[in-house]
Amino acid sequence: MESLLNFGRKIIPKPVFEFFQPAYHLTLAYLAALVYGFPSRKIKVIGVTGTKGKSSTVYFLSRILEGAGYKTAAISSIQFKIAEKEWPNSLKMTMPGRFAIQSFLAKAVKAGCQFVVLEVSSQGVLQNRHRFINFDTAVFTKLAPEHIEAHGSFENYKKYKLKFFGYVKNNHVINKDDKYFQEFFDIPAKNKITYSAADYKDIKLKLLGDFNVANAAAAVKTAEIYGIDAEKSGKILENIGSLPGRMELVGSPDGGRQNFKVIVDYAHTPDSMEAVYKSLKPKLTPSTSDVEGEAKLICVFGATGGGRDKWKRPEYGKIAERYCDEIILTNEDPYDENPEKIIKDIFSGFSISNLKPASPAGRSQISKIWKIIDRKEAIQKGISLAKEGDIVIITGKGSETTMMIANGKKIPFDDRAAAREVLKKLQNS
Repeated sequence: MESLLNFGRKIIPKPVFEFFQPAYHLTLAYLAALVYGFPSRKIKVIGVTGTKGKSSTVYFLSRILEGAGYKTAAISSIQFKIAEKEWPNSLKMTMPGRFAIQSFLAKAVKAGCQFVVLEVSSQGVLQNRHRFINFDTAVFTKLAPEHIEAHGSFENYKKYKLKFFGYVKNNHVINKDDKYFQEFFDIPAKNKITYSAADYKDIKLKLLGDFNVANAAAAVKTAEIYGIDAEKSGKILENIGSLPGRMELVGSPDGGRQNFKVIVDYAHTPDSMEAVYKSLKPKLTPSTSDVEGEAKLICVFGATGGGRDKWKRPEYGKIAERYCDEIILTNEDPYDENPEKIIKDIFSGFSISNLKPASPAGRSQISKIWKIIDRKEAIQKGISLAKEGDIVIITGKGSETTMMIANGKKIPFDDRAAAREVLKKLQNS
């Protein structure tokens, strides 16, 4: 039987509702802008899109603009910011709903901000959340497969990224190192600007992760549009010590008695996970504790549930097996899915040749893998395995402060807080 949707008092067939969805979302976008007086007409709005690097680029660019003397507002999956006020994004949405965005823009205008930097998601474009926002500049970072189930295919996912660029008519800033560069470059705009990480390799970032140079390059090149020269931008970026939940160092030899590093990162796609692991592997230092004389990369991660991008799960397994010396598989926003099933899907990515019998200590069938559903216990286990020179990398949630479980419930959880608690106990022992 055809599924039905209850719309007010009327019952509307689902296919009919889906047909009218774009108009429905567009109407809401217009109403939201109307209610708040079209605030984006009174401020410069910059939208950053792509698969990877959006949040970091938003963060970098907002800091450059602020450092150059402009009052700035920003929305990313990391945080909300209006001038001096900042608060974490706990919505589990990269791009908030239409009324929330327009309300935010109105508050930014009222606070005297001259710029707003927004992270623009494909799902936000699908639902017309970008409409009736007067974007002055669109920035493209990097594209990789993501949200495949939500969009039906990678081509559809890419289509909504391109659609956003088509919506912005003034300035386009495009990463010429990305393999989809030409498709974005071909979209008409008054001013097309390209950038490459190689253009700004002299910027000395304090941040971990070589890939951050590309994000910095995107921010610096965009700032040049507004009269801020690269040298000034570079100096501002070089003073940034960390980004919340992006290669964030939460434990190191400088931070206490432990002589290993603990890092938290938001990586939640195969490409971003591989980039994180690849950037950390060369930074391992020789270990006097390890019997083989080599330091270890200890990886703690899971995969999002709720049917989201299941294809990623075995890919995570393949990548972790290639780079990690110890692997702790754990829970990560399971929604209504069974965490055991999610971990089993990740497990399927490991090579058969690496299988070994389970040990009495609780290890899985693969010699270097542990399965610990409780994420706090998993983080504790990862840190307990660390010796001198090792790096513990915890990926998937970054600066998020909640975990999504069954029936739409959220429970408080912060990877950074959990790691710091374990390290504090270690230091006091």
